[in-house]
Amino acid sequence: MVRRKWIVHYPIKASYIDFSEFNPDWCFFFQVDEKDNLIKQLSDEQLREIQREADQICKHIFDLLGSGRCYVGERLPWHKDFKVGYEWKRQYYKDIEKINLFNSADVKVPWELSRCYHFFTLGKVYWITQDSKYVEEFMDEVEDWIEENPVEMSVNWTCSMEVAIRAINWMSAYVFFENSPKVTKDFKKKFFQSLYLHGLFIYKNLENKGEYKANHYLTNIVGLIWLGVFFRNLKIVKSHSYQPNVWLKFALKELEKEWSNQVNSDGTNFESSTSYHRLVTEMLLLTVILCKRNGIEISNTYINLLEKMCDFIKDITKGNGLSPMVGDADDGRLLIVSKYGSENKRDFSHILSIAGEFFNRDDFRSYATGHEENALWVCGSFQVVKRKQEHISKAYPNGGYYLLKNNLTYCLIRCGELSVRGRGVHSHNDILSVELNVGGVDFFIDPGTYVYTADYKMRNVFRSTNMHNTIQIYDEEQNNICERLLFSLPEQTFGECVLFQNNHFIGKHRGFIDCIHERNIKLESNQIVVKDSFYDKQTLINKVCLFKSHFILDCDVQIYKMKNGWRLFKDGINLQMDVLEGQFSLQECMISRSYGRKIKSKKIVIEGSGKSLTCNIRVLSQRSNDENEKIPFESDEACILQNT
Repeated sequence: MVRRKWIVHYPIKASYIDFSEFNPDWCFFFQVDEKDNLIKQLSDEQLREIQREADQICKHIFDLLGSGRCYVGERLPWHKDFKVGYEWKRQYYKDIEKINLFNSADVKVPWELSRCYHFFTLGKVYWITQDSKYVEEFMDEVEDWIEENPVEMSVNWTCSMEVAIRAINWMSAYVFFENSPKVTKDFKKKFFQSLYLHGLFIYKNLENKGEYKANHYLTNIVGLIWLGVFFRNLKIVKSHSYQPNVWLKFALKELEKEWSNQVNSDGTNFESSTSYHRLVTEMLLLTVILCKRNGIEISNTYINLLEKMCDFIKDITKGNGLSPMVGDADDGRLLIVSKYGSENKRDFSHILSIAGEFFNRDDFRSYATGHEENALWVCGSFQVVKRKQEHISKAYPNGGYYLLKNNLTYCLIRCGELSVRGRGVHSHNDILSVELNVGGVDFFIDPGTYVYTADYKMRNVFRSTNMHNTIQIYDEEQNNICERLLFSLPEQTFGECVLFQNNHFIGKHRGFIDCIHERNIKLESNQIVVKDSFYDKQTLINKVCLFKSHFILDCDVQIYKMKNGWRLFKDGINLQMDVLEGQFSLQECMISRSYGRKIKSKKIVIEGSGKSLTCNIRVLSQRSNDENEKIPFESDEACILQNT
């Protein structure tokens, strides 16, 4: 007779802990007695912006993951993708189907709302106005969330990363409200109990399976550090895993281990995504500052590595202040300190604002214009430094990023290992793809990500070879895409930099079946020359291949067809793109500037058969004050791209 083993689940609980007299003994980035000094440093415009953002929150008007600003209901839809109307049932978290590729629902939407990024803004406006309606909104939302999301019993408990980010935002906002007469002992008891359960849940549900962990596990660790510090004076007579000091000790040990595993020696993140690099840098920077405020020392080895991570953000920042969206981008953050609801998702300079104060570096500060408020709340002050754009070519070989720069031109080249040591979790087929910005104006761009599981077909379109500024041979993918394995792209390319100098890059990859693709890029004072060559994998002899070369254009670029190429014009910058080989076409495509949004654009496609292809891109003129200036062209065919 076969005996069945019934597994009984005992839910985690904190009813044995008395929170009625608990008060956190921690040092946040600021204390209540610093309130007046902090508010005094805010400009009138910043004060108005904070008020506007907070009032939108109180009206339950949100813009989440491409939804656009919309009213989400009198009661917040904690379990619902309100963009499509799908709602997850309130049930045991391990029984919930988070993802169904055929219902168009995106689990990230309820997760995003439940991260409670907006709580920090409610806290700021309460300090500024002392209006109790903001305290009441905070308390109502917390109590409603706890009621609608019993521990382990909703979609918002299905991912420990989400639990950690939510806990950090709750703790951060509490600093603003803790002394309000509206905050009752009963509320505090429920609030602390829920936060404690967040920590216990994370500790018992660590996302650390597999050979390589990634940003999810790092977020678990960071969450446990914050909660361990917050509850460090909480005394519990209970087993080992229930002790916040145990969480803290464990997480500090794991932090350094994962820091070494996930951050390369040149400061780049191993997930081959600029957006995830921003997220990880923010997590580590804010956590290091919190630890320092609470007497916890982090080794200088890792502080130095953190500084390199910030250097990378500085170096990839273009003249328009934006970062290229290489690899996946879901716009993830740890804590949104300013511009909630209005931030540009491609602007990573808020990191440099804080880093400038923490590392006392004027070059970081100079990139942070418009983000002073971030440094103010985290570091207590901000020194204004005039923006000075650097024009120094840089290589980040461990991360696979190469930057050719001069006083006018910015060219980023992607060439290196796929994410998570070749597994391609957050990678795209973008090896030897380029971004081109001239005079602070984007011309050729990475198209972004759009969505993950809500539309798996579009997910694959946005990570395909023909959606990047690189060569495609015989319509092959650089790395094979399995239609429904949306976070897997096993490496075939093995991108390799052959030469990097101040104005010269040569790289190659082996992703195509019979062909090695080599790209040679030279940057001169007023032009950039891109030469692609094709070699037989066995003999290494230059061979004839059927190729397509793609150049995806930013919106609002004006395009004029010329005899041997194209004239490109935007914001006063006039480029001539000459190509002698192949047939030209202008094709429609989509780009995504932030998660959940896509807009129409165009791409130049050059098709042909040969051993090589050379493109010469010249700068003909820079910003003209005459908006009606006529640009000569040799054909009546013209196309003006609109942001639609």
